[in-house]
Amino acid sequence: MATVNPDPDFDVVMLGTDIGIYGLARAFHERYGIVSTVISRVVAGPVKNSRIIRVIDLGEEAGRPETLAALEQEGRRRKAAGRTTLLLSNADTFSRMLSEQAEWLRQWYVVPAVDGSVLDISADKVEFARVCGELDIPTPRTLVQDFTGADAPDWSPEDVDLTFPVVAKPAVGAAYEGLVFEGKQKIYLVDTPAQLRDIFDRVKRSGFRDRFVVQELIPGDDTAMRSITAYVDSSGQATLLATAQVLLQEHTPLAIGNPAAMVTTPFPELMEQAERFLTHVGYRGFANFDVKLDPRDGVMKFFEMNPRIGRNNYYVTAAGANVAEFITTDLIEKRSHDQVVVRNEILYSVLPQPLLRRYLSGEARALHQRVSAKGVHHPLVYRDTLWRKGYVAMAKANYVKKYQTYYPRPTDSGF
Repeated sequence: MATVNPDPDFDVVMLGTDIGIYGLARAFHERYGIVSTVISRVVAGPVKNSRIIRVIDLGEEAGRPETLAALEQEGRRRKAAGRTTLLLSNADTFSRMLSEQAEWLRQWYVVPAVDGSVLDISADKVEFARVCGELDIPTPRTLVQDFTGADAPDWSPEDVDLTFPVVAKPAVGAAYEGLVFEGKQKIYLVDTPAQLRDIFDRVKRSGFRDRFVVQELIPGDDTAMRSITAYVDSSGQATLLATAQVLLQEHTPLAIGNPAAMVTTPFPELMEQAERFLTHVGYRGFANFDVKLDPRDGVMKFFEMNPRIGRNNYYVTAAGANVAEFITTDLIEKRSHDQVVVRNEILYSVLPQPLLRRYLSGEARALHQRVSAKGVHHPLVYRDTLWRKGYVAMAKANYVKKYQTYYPRPTDSGF
């Protein structure tokens, strides 16, 4: 493992407030000793009262103008002090904002923003499925419901030529994240056409004017899910490839689908397919893919790509490939990094282990038992403040209530 640089010659500013941001800040602190600055309108527990993060609290009423103003102020101050500053984010809305404002922000920051046309392809589940089809990368059968004309008096949702139950979700996360309405979920399991019409009606009334995708339901519990994380440098080379088998996902309505426990395991075919997709579309930066093993035909099927490093990025760092090093080597040191394929096997988990074991059986339980014996890696468990130790303990305990409420026992579908 690389040694810590006691006097890094650059700063890090981030947008966001979840455990993914803390995981990134932790990676920079572990590798370079950096205390990152986080700009946020909500100071949530994952970034609160930390020795490795300085938080700029914009307040809950702040929007995009206030965020950009804070970025300008921070950027001007650091540039005047002669500092090089790396600007990072880990949310769809921020990815879009940085892409749109990259030229302006580069007055003060090093901005690893995805080009707008590339973002339009990679962040859009409809376009993602289309490109995967061109590249012979398997995906679930996907239909599209377009809400862009939903203000017309004669608008109505189209019929769905799929066998129910199906899965419905927004095609572009950035168009959906800020909406507030009763019954909102990140992903919907839909049992009947009538239920789908009801969901579409609520989505329409919320003001959503983009597209939803409706996909065939791939059977299999959470252990059939796979995660891929990659970094593509400025020259177009994939310098980081990591994969993991999910053991259990989160199941609250607005977090469903986020892995809560994973074992890093190399899946060479998935790495090759992900690298092929990223090369084909000309992608640069961090990317995260969601994939599921279809038990009906034994084929791994790609669901989507997130144009960012992902909420659970610390699983890569915990496995020995510190994510901070790849982007720093590329954009700060401006040199190439040898490709790293993560092969080390570790258990990443935000859950109490007795709770996790309750949901595992067979091969997954044996895998957990074997790998957990070597230790459990939690992104928030770090040499930080006493307050944070209490927060992590409380967050773990809260998971017991969450699973009892939303997912009291494992199901064959993962819903």
